[in-house]
Amino acid sequence: MNQYDAIIVGAGIFGLTIAERLVNCLNKKVLLIEKRPHIGGNCFSIIDPDTKIECHKYGAHIFHTSNEEVWKYVNKFSEFTNYQHRVYTTHKGEVYPLPINLGTINQFFHACYSPDEAKRLLQKQASIIQAQPNNLKDKGISLIGQPLFEAFFMNYTSKQWQTPAEQLPPQIITRLPVRYNYNNRYFSDTYEGLPISGYYIFFQKMLDSCKKNLTLKLNTDYFADDEAKKLTNEGVLTIFTGPIDQFFKYKYGHLKWRTVEFKKAVIQTNDFQGCSVMNYADLKQPYTRIIEFKHFHPERNNDSYNPNSKKTIIFKEFSKTWQPGDEPYYPVRTQKDVTTYHKYQKESAKHPNIIFGGRLGEYAYYDMDATFARALQTFQNTVTPHFKN
Repeated sequence: MNQYDAIIVGAGIFGLTIAERLVNCLNKKVLLIEKRPHIGGNCFSIIDPDTKIECHKYGAHIFHTSNEEVWKYVNKFSEFTNYQHRVYTTHKGEVYPLPINLGTINQFFHACYSPDEAKRLLQKQASIIQAQPNNLKDKGISLIGQPLFEAFFMNYTSKQWQTPAEQLPPQIITRLPVRYNYNNRYFSDTYEGLPISGYYIFFQKMLDSCKKNLTLKLNTDYFADDEAKKLTNEGVLTIFTGPIDQFFKYKYGHLKWRTVEFKKAVIQTNDFQGCSVMNYADLKQPYTRIIEFKHFHPERNNDSYNPNSKKTIIFKEFSKTWQPGDEPYYPVRTQKDVTTYHKYQKESAKHPNIIFGGRLGEYAYYDMDATFARALQTFQNTVTPHFKN
């Protein structure tokens, strides 16, 4: 008889949620394997030893959701702050609020338009594109007009994809949000905030809640772990959250991703930019944005967040094409990629004891709340019936 009822590959949001549910709802014994030296996936945070500032190691992660089930679930493991995300962008030496709102419009055009006047202006500017857009530039102009698109999105997107907007497909953007009021809150979800003690503690509490029946192996590559592969081959339920193409040894080719690179700097000042995230819309800055982590937790009353503190931490974020060995962040999902992914999906159907989940396993981009929701749904609809049957 096998020692474990299930193997989970990957200790990110999807894997941890399934593990927690398996132990606490079904009383199953779980082997959790993670190739990194930490849990939490890309949402992992760490306290910088020099400044004591909490940094999100893989870029800014703000939790937001309108899903009541997900909100109740995450609150089992942490209280959340009342942080509300606000983003600004620098264009030609001037700072504007995002998403585009009435303040952005009036500042950009040096005007005092009413909501109706601003709406009519953008509709008129967007109407210069009459035909079906066949590239990202024309699509963007058809949504918000040429002046605003070229100022805030065209070059920013070119840096993200390392390709001029005229050469990118229009499908990359489906909409560009515009608010005809002065609301510059970035997200519009019902709930928003950050775990009060940080993401690392949040995920550790998830882990602690199910440690009675869970074995965690960090720094472990599933493909190099003979015991884990043997259990999978023997039919033990395996939840795989790594790249689906890697699991099948790239037999249909690599799925394409975008990745990002972060350059950390400790700055000798109390406050570098006055906000948590500043985008850079112009090409003269090679990075897409700068994250200043101190602003995520202004409520913390310690030296790192003291008004008299003389240090702050920033990450400059650079977008680049993914290469094998890089961390995959955003699926490219060209038609060719989608066709390739469907081949892997058909291949996965031949393995009823293996469930592929998460952004890597499903070749999809999920926000944090959507990943929790997807994991809870998979547990309810697929994992639980597996054991009942």
